[in-house]
Amino acid sequence: MAETGNAIKRLTIRIGRGTMAMLAQVDDSSGIEYEPYVVKSGVSMAANLREAFKSSDLLLQAPPRVRVSLDSDVLMVPVEMFDEATMEQMHNHAFPRNEQDAIYYNVLPDLNAVAVFSMNKDLRLVLDDHFKDVRLVSAIQPVWRHLHQRSFTGMRPKLYAYFHEMRLELFSFQQNRFKFCNSFDASRSKDALFFIFYVWKQLQLNPEFDELHLVGDIPDEEQVLEELRQFLQKVYVINPSVEFNQHPVIAISGVPFDLQTLIAKGR
Repeated sequence: MAETGNAIKRLTIRIGRGTMAMLAQVDDSSGIEYEPYVVKSGVSMAANLREAFKSSDLLLQAPPRVRVSLDSDVLMVPVEMFDEATMEQMHNHAFPRNEQDAIYYNVLPDLNAVAVFSMNKDLRLVLDDHFKDVRLVSAIQPVWRHLHQRSFTGMRPKLYAYFHEMRLELFSFQQNRFKFCNSFDASRSKDALFFIFYVWKQLQLNPEFDELHLVGDIPDEEQVLEELRQFLQKVYVINPSVEFNQHPVIAISGVPFDLQTLIAKGR
């Protein structure tokens, strides 16, 4: 990738479960530069990031502040039950404990919830060695916030399904709270269908009138839609180009929907 040739106004690093990419918002009219990084398997993400600082054009031009979008397991805690002193214990009850991880949180005031998640300590050390100011956000957070606002369109209950990196995020809202929120391993379309129908039944949604909205990298999309529509009348696929009104980030190939949302919505 060629150098931007312009000052980077804001840099976002998205760190997934085996993927990494940098996205820069620059000062000129070209707007956005996106740079995926080829992660070496069998090597820690911290070591991969150290190597990226030697070759990534965007990291070599990085400003002193960075926003890091981290895709990791998230524990949702109602805001009235959240206590920073006990959040690590709560997270460790929900997910396997790893001594190499530190626990962080993001407050979601519009959803009356707190997202508690972890980051590898060595990975955080690499970030702190290169940036004066590191802001962490859970990768799924902007998707929750955007689709929560979207859920107020129309009167019928909605279930949302976000596909990314062989995972499926299923969530639903009731006014200003989560009604359901969970993540599943779904590398196969059959697994995804099972989880969607299971959660649909658990929430006692109406197959004739209630809505299912899908977004992201849907595996075997045509087949999945065909099978869903055999049982559910209102199944929709969210189109990012329509959703974000032709925002420049949509024109860049390979940008995950959560990162598109973070850039387009600014949160």
